[in-house]
Amino acid sequence: MSRIGKQPITIPEGVEVKITNDLITVKGPKGQLTQTGNSLVKVEQKDNELLVTVNDPENKQQKSLWGLYQRLIANMVAGVTQGFSKKLEINGVGYKVALQGKHLNFQLGYSHPIDFPIPEGIEATVEKNVITISGSNKQLVGQTAADIRSLKKPEPYKGKGIKYSDEIIRRKAGKAAAKGAA
Repeated sequence: MSRIGKQPITIPEGVEVKITNDLITVKGPKGQLTQTGNSLVKVEQKDNELLVTVNDPENKQQKSLWGLYQRLIANMVAGVTQGFSKKLEINGVGYKVALQGKHLNFQLGYSHPIDFPIPEGIEATVEKNVITISGSNKQLVGQTAADIRSLKKPEPYKGKGIKYSDEIIRRKAGKAAAKGAA
């Protein structure tokens, strides 16, 4: 039995769920999300709950798909009601970011500015050195934040770069500390 898969998904007020043969569509106040289904996984709607089941709950592959689809659908319901967000911090002398329409313009110590296009369905806000990425699709929010972070990953000596707001950078001692010990 999948512990995650057998949990029912509660559908809040204002959320509409449509289940066809191989497509699950969730529509709510923050948008609409769709997910393709799998022939091994069955999704049923009873009153205000969605139940996810599989044909053989003891089969390892079906058990993993059971939990996966339960989480994917639960994240779709949460995304169209509350949404998801990630915060990124820019640290470093002269490192800047500016929002220009549907693009983020970065100054990250390179000889040229970096122009990052914001994907469709994602909203970005900039306040000083903090970038907030938000949207209804959890996977797209996380991937966009990871792509922005990969432009200049934080380095361990001075901590310069782009990091998640809750990320802790393990710092290393530089060469000066090694000379003093000798």
